[in-house]
Amino acid sequence: MRRVGVLVAGVLVAGVLSSPVTSAVSQPAQVRAEGQLRVCGVKLCDSSGSPVQLRGMSTHGLQWYSQCVNDASLDALSGDWGADVLRISMYVQEDGYETDPAGFTDRVSGIIDEATARGMYAIVDWHMLDPGDPYYNLERAKTFFTEIARRHNGNTNLLYEIANEPNGVPWSRIKSYAEELIPVIRAVDPETPILVGTRAWSSLGVSDGADESEVVNNPVNASNIMYTFHFYAASHRDEYLGALSRAADRLPMFVTEFGTQTYSGDGANDFAMAQRFLDLMADKQISWTNWNFSDDFRSGAVFETGTCPGGPYTTPERLKPAGEWIRDRIR
Repeated sequence: MRRVGVLVAGVLVAGVLSSPVTSAVSQPAQVRAEGQLRVCGVKLCDSSGSPVQLRGMSTHGLQWYSQCVNDASLDALSGDWGADVLRISMYVQEDGYETDPAGFTDRVSGIIDEATARGMYAIVDWHMLDPGDPYYNLERAKTFFTEIARRHNGNTNLLYEIANEPNGVPWSRIKSYAEELIPVIRAVDPETPILVGTRAWSSLGVSDGADESEVVNNPVNASNIMYTFHFYAASHRDEYLGALSRAADRLPMFVTEFGTQTYSGDGANDFAMAQRFLDLMADKQISWTNWNFSDDFRSGAVFETGTCPGGPYTTPERLKPAGEWIRDRIR
């Protein structure tokens, strides 16, 4: 198995970036020797067609914890931690994007630039959650992804996650949403892989008593896409593990969010169950990002409360147990 490295290939490797925000179109960036990712069969592959497994972290909601996404924390994540992917979690509701579309678009765009400068891939996470019907935000999603794609369509380090955790609606509606939004993105950016959320909080329907067969038997009519799966090890057990294992043999899968705690992101850690998931993902080359890169009070946040913005972000005394555990797994 091979894993994407963390060093930049012939571009920026150091230097302090100013805080994000520009409305100008970003300059194209060639981030790694592996270059532009694409979906090949059921794998995520590099520009030469070799399967890769990305491993990294998801931010918390930018409206609450943007102070944890700064020069020092990103230097630590890409360097000391060795992460090669950052998921940029932008909530749509809950005081997120809908309150300031231009401001949040600029913020995400700036963090993309910061990830790029550090040689990391960046997942642009359209973090819709409540309401769970992705159609509720369809026009907003069209506007947002069109602008992000316009600014960054020269980048080779992006993935677009177009629906974080659809819930309360059937797979057919999620599929229809994806088939309406994807062509809008493709009109501007034909190459970036697109990640499609699955039913019941991106559980492949398992949280609603279904399984992966509904997606296997009725996939999205689009190319260069993957399907997302989320799990929390203290809540989601063998049924979830089995569904992910079976799905990965039939579908391109990406675990864009998981925790070692309960589905609330809090409570006791179940590292043993989490390791079973990580072993499966390593075996099947399923890329992943862990929730979450913040100093939230919950056990799922990797840093002790009060760490941000000053850090440090590498020393064990500032890492919660989940933070130490996931840093070791990324490294």
